[in-house]
Amino acid sequence: MIAIDAIVVTAMPDESAPFIERADFVGQPTQVGHAVHRALTFGGRGVLLVQCGIGLVNAATATAVAVNATKAHVVVSAGSAGGIGADVRVGDVVVGSDYIYSGADARAFGYSLGQVPGMPTHYVGDEALLKTAANADVPDLRVLTGTMISGDAFIDGTMVDPIRAAFPAALSTDMESAAIAQTCHLYGVPFLSVRGISDLCGPQANDDFLGHVDDAADRSARIVIASLPEIASRY
Repeated sequence: MIAIDAIVVTAMPDESAPFIERADFVGQPTQVGHAVHRALTFGGRGVLLVQCGIGLVNAATATAVAVNATKAHVVVSAGSAGGIGADVRVGDVVVGSDYIYSGADARAFGYSLGQVPGMPTHYVGDEALLKTAANADVPDLRVLTGTMISGDAFIDGTMVDPIRAAFPAALSTDMESAAIAQTCHLYGVPFLSVRGISDLCGPQANDDFLGHVDDAADRSARIVIASLPEIASRY
């Protein structure tokens, strides 16, 4: 029985693959509801890799099930994201300092843009995890820290300008991180999202994503795996 030090949540097979390829041990895949679970080890550190499917609901429900099943101390979201910050480039890795829903808007009732009623204005990435990932010893990668936004829409050139105007501090956008952050907030579990930038949400975003998702996922995985020894020793 492998002791699980961390849960790593990915959405797609392309985002799971670099973890499976680099693991010292790979357990058999198990279907748990809509998600696929695999136990992995990296240098003696146990990871439950959860491939949750794309989107907010898939991410939140799979994370809740995994947290309840393992009682793991840390959850990390890994994979790809679109870059929306002015200085973000394809090839960068963004580590989330905070997480906001791009589609939540209850301002008519006094809430902030991006805030789910009854929830915080934003979800904060765990400070120790953030520091560990931002300073991971991985050469040739540019790592940025800042706000991540999430929604159930793939952001391309037709949507990116209003998103940038609404969330000027955001560096990246994806379809899972904020939902996983909310789940971890509800369960009191430290959380961090580490995402490789696959595209810049421009007119060619779809083609760029398809061409770079593997590389983006690989960069994300390298940061997460390099961070595991310190993560396991802290929690």
